[in-house]
Amino acid sequence: MSKIDKKKKEKKESLLATAFELFTTTGFNKTSISDISKNAGVGKGTFYLYFRDKYDIRNKLIAHKSNELFNKAHNELLKHSDIIDIEDKIIFIVDYTIDELKENQRLLNFISKNLGWGIFKNALTNYSPSDENEVSFLDYYMNMINDDKYKFKAPEVMLFLIIELVSSTCYSAILYNEPLSIDDLKPYLYSTIRNIIKDNIID
Repeated sequence: MSKIDKKKKEKKESLLATAFELFTTTGFNKTSISDISKNAGVGKGTFYLYFRDKYDIRNKLIAHKSNELFNKAHNELLKHSDIIDIEDKIIFIVDYTIDELKENQRLLNFISKNLGWGIFKNALTNYSPSDENEVSFLDYYMNMINDDKYKFKAPEVMLFLIIELVSSTCYSAILYNEPLSIDDLKPYLYSTIRNIIKDNIID
């Protein structure tokens, strides 16, 4: 990577980190592009070199943070060669992600408040990992589906249901212990995820 590319990457990462800090402390609506630029130590014009507007940086943050979480889970999964079944792989990734969100409730708040399916799909579809060692979540998911011994009716619908289910239950269970603590809720959650997967298998 050249010095110029390295500088560009550093500026973009600084803007993303600053936006996350402001969105999760001041709030999305109360944060302006000027606030983000000023706190990141760059000119406002520099912001527009990387992002169209405030919504664009928010969407890229969702993709970045979600993919970051997934990559941590994926790297852990690689250490378990005994986990072969697609159900078990998805449950492992979900379980790891939940435990990470349990430890980082600020991230949980940000993702849960902004993780509508439309935003999530658009963000990840247009997301390009900045690190060559980073795995694209959607690419990994579709490869996992295509390589499985079973064929699935609607992989995208299956992913949508799992994400919506995990997002909503995590938020309430981790922050408010409703309807149960997240640890008590996990068996019910994972049973439901397994049923969603089984219901999508083509006989």
